[in-house]
Amino acid sequence: MSNPIKETLWDPVAGFGVTFRTMFRKTVTEQYPFEKVPTAPRFHGRHQLNRWPDGLEKCIGCELCAWACPADAIYVEGASNVDVEDGSERFSPGERYGRVYQINYLRCILCGLCIEACPTRALTMTNEYELADNNRADLIYEKSDLLAPLLPGMVEPPHAMMISDDHQDYYRGKTLPIVETTTSGEDA
Repeated sequence: MSNPIKETLWDPVAGFGVTFRTMFRKTVTEQYPFEKVPTAPRFHGRHQLNRWPDGLEKCIGCELCAWACPADAIYVEGASNVDVEDGSERFSPGERYGRVYQINYLRCILCGLCIEACPTRALTMTNEYELADNNRADLIYEKSDLLAPLLPGMVEPPHAMMISDDHQDYYRGKTLPIVETTTSGEDA
């Protein structure tokens, strides 16, 4: 049989035991919007379309990232890279480039399978994790939202290849030899 004195006196105090124990501990509060904690180095965040050092896009429009995506969140539409007859103006060093590139972050599960499928390392993931918005249409990132910013020395495509004359040299990491020019009036 149960003890009525124990049930009426001790059980309510024991029930509040957790509350009383934690009442005097130091609180652990994260000041998230004002103090952002750094993420792990290999954190899977927002995607980024990378560029070559001269500004050309690394994406060749192969659509392998879209095929590898288990959530069907990526849409790529490749196009021929050579619009001009002589082939001097191009968006990427290859024969094709990604004309349309979209990632739907309403569907994306940030698994990273698209990164593994990319043959040119055009697609990588950044440490940016704030992907919330109050409009569903703003969570479908276009190519302009995903492209890496132009660094100093880069030129906005379309333009001629600047690193090498051969598109295969881009993928092998070869570069043109740097020609040093000196003026005749300078002696060391």
